[in-house]
Amino acid sequence: MLWKPTDDLMEELTRSENLDQYIKKNEAYFIDTSLAEALNQKLKEKGLAKSAVIKAAEINEIYGYQIFSGKRIPSREKLLCILIGMKLSLPEVQQLLKLAMYAPLYPKNIRDSIIISGLQHSKTVIEINELLYDHQEPTLD
Repeated sequence: MLWKPTDDLMEELTRSENLDQYIKKNEAYFIDTSLAEALNQKLKEKGLAKSAVIKAAEINEIYGYQIFSGKRIPSREKLLCILIGMKLSLPEVQQLLKLAMYAPLYPKNIRDSIIISGLQHSKTVIEINELLYDHQEPTLD
């Protein structure tokens, strides 16, 4: 997949009078990677072991391996746990949430703000859950 700014694609799409031409012209820019492929690529880039990430994510081991193999699609909550367990940066987390077709973390939402702060301060899933609990927000399941 090549890269083109999303805003540029949106502008072209809204100006286009022919959807088929737009798709043909921009097909190289469409997402062609599965979530499992992207997660495994991040593991490789960061030199992380699946087992360590699954443990840090505080999720069931079998379920975690099924996510990485592509057999299961995680909920937004479980994906956040995995991304926190991988110690990814906020931009990386936002990118993978969008790839999975989930809403990115939104700073106008108190719960998401707490999670963003936790990411920025390299907190663990347990530490972020404690912050969420302290602010009477649902924890990451």
